[in-house]
Amino acid sequence: MADTAAAPGAAPAKPGTPPAGAHPPLEGSARLWGTLAISAATFMNVLDTSIANVSLPAIAGDLGVSPNQGTWVITSFAVANAIAVPLTGWLTQRLGQVRLMVASVLLFVLASLLCGLAPNMPTLIAFRVLQGFVAGPMIPLSQALLLQSYPRAQAGRAMAAWAMTTLVAPVMGPLMGGWITDNIAWPWIFYINVPVGLLAAFFIWRIYHRRESVVRKLPIDRIGLALLIVWIAALQMVLDLGKEHDWFASPLIVGLALTAIVGFAFFIAWELTDEHPVVDLKLFKGRNFWAGTMAVSVAYGLFFGNVVLLPLWLQQFMGYTATDAGMVTAPVGLLAIVLSPFVGRTIAKVDARRYVTFSFAVFAVVMLMRSHFSTQADFNTILIPTIVQGVAVAFFFIPLNTLTLSGLTPDRIPAAAGLSNFVRITFGAVGTSVATTVWESRAALHHAHLAEAINHGSPAAQAALSGLANGGMTQPQALAAIDRLLQQQAFTMAANDIFWLSSMLFLALIPLVWLTRVPRRDGAPSAAAAEAAAGAH
Repeated sequence: MADTAAAPGAAPAKPGTPPAGAHPPLEGSARLWGTLAISAATFMNVLDTSIANVSLPAIAGDLGVSPNQGTWVITSFAVANAIAVPLTGWLTQRLGQVRLMVASVLLFVLASLLCGLAPNMPTLIAFRVLQGFVAGPMIPLSQALLLQSYPRAQAGRAMAAWAMTTLVAPVMGPLMGGWITDNIAWPWIFYINVPVGLLAAFFIWRIYHRRESVVRKLPIDRIGLALLIVWIAALQMVLDLGKEHDWFASPLIVGLALTAIVGFAFFIAWELTDEHPVVDLKLFKGRNFWAGTMAVSVAYGLFFGNVVLLPLWLQQFMGYTATDAGMVTAPVGLLAIVLSPFVGRTIAKVDARRYVTFSFAVFAVVMLMRSHFSTQADFNTILIPTIVQGVAVAFFFIPLNTLTLSGLTPDRIPAAAGLSNFVRITFGAVGTSVATTVWESRAALHHAHLAEAINHGSPAAQAALSGLANGGMTQPQALAAIDRLLQQQAFTMAANDIFWLSSMLFLALIPLVWLTRVPRRDGAPSAAAAEAAAGAH
């Protein structure tokens, strides 16, 4: 994550006091309440990346858009969050890490309240953009404040507490989102952030405000930031709007695509020459960094796209409620919670490339299992791959981030972690858009092929129509019933196509991992490994 290492070492706001990094650790109840408050803020943040997944059909139906358009609720948050991550270091220097943390939490609460009150989809998307943007600094700052709260010898315990929070939240998100959607109303998936956020902000300020970091006026790369926003926003709009406007047959999509391409080109040129770039692209000169970043980003895009696709398929075509869909998707974190501490303890002694290879192989097996789903798949058949996927998640983030950041000097790790996470989060949003777009496109193709068999010369089709007619249906009603069956089958076949392709892509990523060099292994966690553990989510 961005600039997490810089923040603890910054100087305090008041002259004559020790630097923030020299503050004595918290003790007793102060440390306990500080850990709980920071963990609650982190939990709230991470929860919102998954809680809306199972609620998308309900949100889309209530706001009068298609379920696929409802995925903008996910992608808008992710894109805004990705843009905010590289700004964390600069904002910390300008405001101080405690003020920025409290402001981020309070603005997140406000944005959550506005999301729940949104009367239509464009308004909800706008508020989700705000929510994602203000959430950007919360993860890296939570790490920095926790590391200050514990003695150096107990830094591992602090990061373990933080990691458990970020692993439990994705488990609870689908469960809570499904239950709230079915039993209360979808706006409450956002309203629940209000009391949690207010309490977290109160205790963080109460405990940490005397441990503030220095405020310094540093220049910001305004042009680079503007170019970053322009090309990412244009790219995401191409992906989200393309299928509705017949892709490049639409002048709007062509214009957005050209804006994204030109904006990206100018962004690269500007960032490579600016004295204070918003992202340090020169980091990509390192083999471990570019190979590791691409591997983690593409894999995360595949993973997150499938995480969004599965509950959409279950609720739209398998008759699942939001609660049931949440129960199927939530267990992905169970084995991850169990196995992540083992990975953290052994990562300094084992070739991290072996762990990542194992992770990608398990991901491939999981996706291959899902590619055989049918419309008759029962709950357990769908649940088992989700549970197994937790193994892949445990061996994914920490080893791959350790590889990505290895070989860098300590002063470059914060910027490298921030850039790597920026690319990863962006790919997560892109993966969601691509998965839902391809799903719809493949479903239309499968539906056309299946519909060819419904004709007067097909004995099976005529028998089905006769059976429905004998049941009291008119011919238009019987044809509509058969079309619904075709839709269910077509979208199931399309989902299987995506699962199969994802499996092959995970296997194709394995050679990329082995382009990296083995990190130094001396039995002790390196700075890169510690930052990787902290920035995994």
